Amino acid sequence: MERLVIGIAGGTGSGKTTVAKEIHSRLKGQSFLRLGQDSYYLDRSELSPEARAKINYDHPDAFDHALLIEHLDTLRRGEAIEAPVYNFVTHTRSRETEHIEPARVIVVEGIMTLVDADLRRRFDIKIFVDTADDVRFIRRLSRDVKDRGRSMQSVIDQWLKVVRLMHREFIEPSKRYADLIIPEGGFNRVAIDVILAKILATLEQQPPG
Repeated sequence: MERLVIGIAGGTGSGKTTVAKEIHSRLKGQSFLRLGQDSYYLDRSELSPEARAKINYDHPDAFDHALLIEHLDTLRRGEAIEAPVYNFVTHTRSRETEHIEPARVIVVEGIMTLVDADLRRRFDIKIFVDTADDVRFIRRLSRDVKDRGRSMQSVIDQWLKVVRLMHREFIEPSKRYADLIIPEGGFNRVAIDVILAKILATLEQQPPG
């Protein structure tokens, strides 16, 4: 079976997951899976909690791209993977893994999906979700406080000292590699329609296996 692999990039809080979920909801009848790049942060269990807290998690070196590429190649071959499960509170990988079966449409979404050249070459369609900085900050603040056990001040400090700078240095420049740029993420219905049309047209050209 031919498989369509889509990379969705964009800054933190840009709406990448919303885009992926919107695509999924409208691809009725097609097998679909989403791989979150966030699951592939390097395991930092060998470091003290204090040392882990000082790591720049918005830098490309924070990710285990080699494992992500290996898993993506495995899925494209039609084989299942055991994906890592990452704990954002402790900055470590869980001992448990997530069993993931291959699908015809595979979406990889994360802030650095278009930064790494080897990973980028695996994508049949490359998408960049482009959202205003203030909107992204509000979304990140809400998410990290609610879901990742962070204090409001720590999120603000990290944004000012690290996140904003890393976005300008790595993520924003990766937009030039995108086949499609979506302003305002999953709320841009016209852009979603265009993407769906492209995906369906590509699938129709491929033998189902």
